[in-house]
This record gives sequence, C-alpha cells and structure tokens, in this order.
Amino acid sequence: MPKLTLKTPTDQIFMIGPAYASRLKKLNIFTAENLLHHYPVRYLDRSLVTKISKVQEGASVTVRGQVVSAANLVTPRGKKIQKVKLEDDSGTIEATWFNQPFIPQSLKPGMAVALSGPVDRFGAKLTLKSPEYELIKPPPRSPLIHTGRLVPVYPETTGVSSKWLRSRIKFLLDNLLPTPDFLPEKITVKNRLTGLTTALKNIHFPKSSQELESAQNRLKFDELFLLQLEALITKKRWQEKKLAHSLSIDQEKVLSLIARLPFKLTLAQNRTLKEILSDLEKDKPANRLLAGDVGSGKTVVAAAAIYVSFLNGFKSVLLAPTEILANQHFDTLKTVFAHTPVKLVLVTSASKTSPQALRDSDLLIGTHALLFKKLNFVKLGLVVIDEQHRFGVKQRSQLLLNSKVTPHLLTMTATPIPRTVALTFYSDLDLSLLDEMPPGRMPVKTWVVPPQKRPAAYRWIDGQITAGKAQAFVVCPLIEESSKEKLSDIKNVTAEYNQLSQVFSRLRLGLLHGRLKSLEKKRVIADFSQGKTDILVTTPVIEVGLDIPGATIMLVEDADRFGLAQLHQLRGRVGRGQKPSYCLLFTSAKNPTTIKRLKYLESVDSGLKLAEIDLKLRGPGQLYGVKQHGHLELKLASLSDTKLILKTLRAAETVAKKLPSALRTKLKSRKITTVAPN
Repeated sequence: MPKLTLKTPTDQIFMIGPAYASRLKKLNIFTAENLLHHYPVRYLDRSLVTKISKVQEGASVTVRGQVVSAANLVTPRGKKIQKVKLEDDSGTIEATWFNQPFIPQSLKPGMAVALSGPVDRFGAKLTLKSPEYELIKPPPRSPLIHTGRLVPVYPETTGVSSKWLRSRIKFLLDNLLPTPDFLPEKITVKNRLTGLTTALKNIHFPKSSQELESAQNRLKFDELFLLQLEALITKKRWQEKKLAHSLSIDQEKVLSLIARLPFKLTLAQNRTLKEILSDLEKDKPANRLLAGDVGSGKTVVAAAAIYVSFLNGFKSVLLAPTEILANQHFDTLKTVFAHTPVKLVLVTSASKTSPQALRDSDLLIGTHALLFKKLNFVKLGLVVIDEQHRFGVKQRSQLLLNSKVTPHLLTMTATPIPRTVALTFYSDLDLSLLDEMPPGRMPVKTWVVPPQKRPAAYRWIDGQITAGKAQAFVVCPLIEESSKEKLSDIKNVTAEYNQLSQVFSRLRLGLLHGRLKSLEKKRVIADFSQGKTDILVTTPVIEVGLDIPGATIMLVEDADRFGLAQLHQLRGRVGRGQKPSYCLLFTSAKNPTTIKRLKYLESVDSGLKLAEIDLKLRGPGQLYGVKQHGHLELKLASLSDTKLILKTLRAAETVAKKLPSALRTKLKSRKITTVAPN
C-alpha cells in the first residue's frame, strides 16, 4: 500500500477499495483530502451515558456493558426479530431489532459493547429499540465514534452509510493529521481561529458544542477566504496585463448618440455609463460587470461603450449565449447605430459572412461560433459578454487568447446579484448595478395556480387572446438541470404543445426550442412577433433575449422547478408594452414551503430582493442555475453571512499581493483554474 497523503485516491485508502471508491464519486469524493472535507450535515446527541438501572422510558441514552445473550427469534405472526441482553454492574436490559439477522453474529456473548437508542416499554420491561451498536475495544482503545458522544451524520449515497463514513474518516484523522495550516498565523490570531488540524478533528468528532462551533467558524472562514483570494488574484493578474489601446472619450459625440435615442436614459443608466466610460479612459484593462433586471436597459449602456471604441478606431465584439439573444442584440444595435458609420456583422452558426465583411466590420455580434472564426483581433478595443455565467471559463478565455492585445472587458447579466454574492463570486470584477427600470414599465400581475384552478386559467387565457388583448408564452422546464436541451426536453415541450393545441383549438400555436434549425427558429419568432401566432410554447430558451411587446401573458409549467430569479427573468419577457401583463405560475407541488417560496413572486417585483430570498432558501448553486464544472461549493459558509464575508475579504486583501508559500500551494491544489477574468 503506497504512503497515505492528502492526494491519495480513495481506492488506495485502507479498507475502501474500487467498489466503495466508485460510490464515493457520487458524493464528489475522489481523494483522501476530499473525504476529510466531507463535513457532517447534522449531529446526533448520544452523549448521555447512563447506568442500565437508571434508564427511563422515552429517553434516548447510551449504555455500556457486556453481552449476556444474543438470538434470532420469530414471533407468532412470523416476524423476525433479534434480541440481545446487555448487563453492567447495575443491571440488565434487552435490545430489540427487526429483520437484522446478522446482529447475533456481530454481538456475541462476552463482548463489550455500547448501545445508543430510544428506551421503549415492551410489556413490563424496558428495552432499547433498534439501537446503534459499537464494540468497545480493550485498552489502549480508540474513543467511541458511533455512540456515547455527539455523532456526525453525513451526506450519504446508495451503499455508503454515515456509520461507514465515520470509520473511514476516523482512520484518516488518525493517520493524516497533523496537516500543514495554509492560513498565515497573523490571520488566525487576528480572527481568533482554531488551527486547521484541530478544526478537522472537531468538525467530525467534537467533544462538546463549543468545540463544534469553533471548528465550523474556522472552516467557514476558509471557504470564503479562498474564494475571495482567488478572485483578487485573478483581478490583480488582469490589471497587470498591458492594455494595448487606451481610449479617449469624445463626450460630444457620445451625447449626440444618446440624444438620438427615442427615450431618455434613467439615472441608473447615466450612472453606470459614467462608471464604464471612466474605466475606458484608464491605462489598465477594464473588467466590469453590468447587472440589471430584464428590460433595465443594459444593451443601450453597452452600445455607448462600443461607440467609444469605434470612435477611437477599434473593433468591438459582443458575445451572446444563444442565437436568439445574438439576433436580438443585432436588431437593437442596428437601430441604435442607424445614424452612425458603425458597421455591424452578425456571426452565428447559421450566418454566412464573407471574410472581407468580417475584416471590415466595426462590431461583431455573435454566439460561441465567434470563438471558432479565424479573426484578426489586432484592433480589438472592447469585448462585451452577455449573460456571462452561461459561458464556461474556457469559452470566455478563448476569445481573449485569440486577441494579440488585451481589450477592455464588459460583462452583462440579468441575473440579480445580491451584495454578498458580488463580494465573493464576483469580487474579481468591478460591479455596476442598474437598479432602476425605465418609466412606463407596468408591474406584471403574478399568480400561483394550483391544479384545481388550471381549467379556469385556461378559459381566462382563451378569453384574453380571443378578445384581441393578448399573446401568451407557455414555458416548460428542462427535465434535468442542464445547460443544454436534451431529446427528452424536446419530447416534453412537444407533448405540451400537442396537448395545448387541443385545449386552445380556436387559437394559433407555435413551438420553439433550441434544437430547431436556425431558419425555423427565425420563422417561429417572426410569426409570434408579427401576431401570426397567439401562443408560443417553448423551453426556457426564451429566458434571455426575446423581446415581443405584444406578449402580455407568461404561463410557466412546473414553476417549482425554477429558482425565483429565473422565474423573475421569464416574467420579464412580458409587460414590455403599455398593456397590463400577467404571469401564471402553474405548480402541482403540495409542500407548503415550496408554495410559500413561489408566492413571493406575487408581492415582490424586485429581482434583487427575490434573489436574496432565494439565496437564503436554496443557496448559490440553485440561484445561478447549473453548477459550472470545477466550481467549488460552499459546504458550511453562507452567502447570507455579510459579517463573515467582509471579514474574509479584508483578510484576503492582506495577502493577495504577496502570497505566502503555504497559501500558494493550497491554491494550486484547488480545482478552480482561472485562465481569464470571469
């Protein structure tokens, strides 16, 4: 057996082997270090150790003694039960199990054992009902880990129980610790943190609630500290890059572009535009995130930055995650730049653009297909990435690596970002927040619709459309959480389309999903936009980028499958005209907590407030949809803990400029590899 280290694969750890290693992969456990950091989700208090003569009915206790007898029995009704009699120096007690015939083989007469469980009355006798058991080894013995203490309960999977995990983790604690502490002493002292070795011992097997709290505080600190340190290092590396093109701001021409718009900019748009233009004037490459609700006017703000790049003689690139969104941006920006010499080119997998047109363009707008074009990016001044969390790190970096220069970078998202999330996951970016909607936008009236009200809801929708007042979206969730639609999703949305074609037999329905060919997508969207279809049945592909002013009803099937922020983005697809608009959230869920979560949408219009609610209820992984590959989850820390987030950020700032060697080693061992700013 090779020497045990933190990096030892699980199949090479004593008493694990290939079969258990395969099961552990389902828990994202691949190495000894992963197993050490597989933290309990709760603890059973089995710390009350009592003499057998003192046990009381209804109590949950641990007793220690010697096995007197053990047997398999069959009741008159044919049930198989197991009985073990245990004695200590104060008396005897029976323990009873059901359908566990191996018990008498495990607990033989004469063995010293500890039993933990509830005390019940069986006839005139007190008995321990299905207790946990643990053999007591003779001196020098290891401390008990399943009984007689605070007992850890872990996230489990088929074939991997908490009892098994406790024994394997105890082996690692005995054979791997002490482990080097990567936190500098000045940080542990200032923040009153326990050492890493002590924290790891006490998170798994605390002797008291105080030891447990101290361990949790240290490990929560580590999670947030490392996230923020990585982000600060990314930001530092980005700022150290040499900016090939500094831009000057021709204020008069920028104001002229804005004056030609058919609307006035909001105060928030003016403020964020000022922040972005200030970035473009600096001699360091900008790396800013522009966040705002659907319809808050992000594209127009980005257009002004693109115009500045053009006025300085440089190209810009706008990268969108879907063809629909790329087409939407192309149409919007073509209108914005209608009275300027800016040449726009759309690049998607379906578009056929000549090499000459690409070379002559001032603004390239496209999907990830842009990444695979052999483009000359020598004159690249600005890269704009929309819905940046939908691109993988490698995808985003490819565009920047293809460029021979370092451009300014502006990313945009309609996913609301609470302050605590901005301070952790996005602390490598400067944040601009569009927290104001253009005047005239009416709130979308929202209802949660249970199954019994579905027929009435259908009749109401039919009436609204028949009266000429509405068009409607019907959105079906993806069957499995994924960044791409699967064949099963297409079958699901197609079945919904067929069913609704019968429900709304007098109306015209369209079907949209990501697997349609580009020309077919364009036709379906054009028909809906021009009022040739009344209802568009679709997957969440329309979550970003579909602007249909005539659509006033959003119906979401299985709404409980979506996060609040995502539902808010979906309902942002309606209410873009002057008519009253509505959002119907269909759900078959009966869980009161689920219904309560959905009902927040009935009273809360702010995407930011909804995101903060969902953050507390479901956590960051759910809030931001599909977990990106290599993304390290927070196991203990909470993104609602503003105080700890600020504390860890300050600590990270003290070491980011000059990393101690232990911290450098720790960061290299982590799964996140930052190849470009996120």
